[in-house]
Amino acid sequence: MNNNDRPLSPHISIYRWPVTMVSSILHRATGIAMAAGFALLVFWLANTANGPGAYAALAAVMGSTVGRILLVGWSWAFFYHLANGIRHLVWDTGRGLEKGQATASAWFVIAASVVLTAVFWMVLS
Repeated sequence: MNNNDRPLSPHISIYRWPVTMVSSILHRATGIAMAAGFALLVFWLANTANGPGAYAALAAVMGSTVGRILLVGWSWAFFYHLANGIRHLVWDTGRGLEKGQATASAWFVIAASVVLTAVFWMVLS
């Protein structure tokens, strides 16, 4: 079988990921990140039950720059997963499935998650 006349698939380095594909990947990644955040929440609750010394140690770690970055990241993951979950619920009704609508809703979910995270941390501070 001669494959010389067939076009080659685009190489990954020149292929541009559509925002809908990125949105799908981010939805799964944020679900995993939230699971890790939930494990940290359980660890925090256990430290709280172990007394003020254990709680203070974890509070110091989470109050550091790295800890704050993780907390902001987990809150963004929550808001992104929430907004994209609502997007999927709308899709379950049969609306928004056309290519243009799916692209627009993916960009909306990304923007909404960033705005909701910023508002959350402004209110928290």
